[in-house]
Amino acid sequence: MTELLADFIKNEEGQGLVEYALIAALIAVAAIVALTFLGGTVSNKMRAIGDNIATDT
Repeated sequence: MTELLADFIKNEEGQGLVEYALIAALIAVAAIVALTFLGGTVSNKMRAIGDNIATDT
């Protein structure tokens, strides 16, 4: 039983997948936070650009 537990603890299969999943989750959270804080500003700038294009043509 002790040997089985020791083998389970030493087993590192899937470790890389978990690390990549954590990195992807961190990037997703950072993107959501950035879009939340900058979303209104970007939306206003895009609307102003669209209005300028509409009035110039």
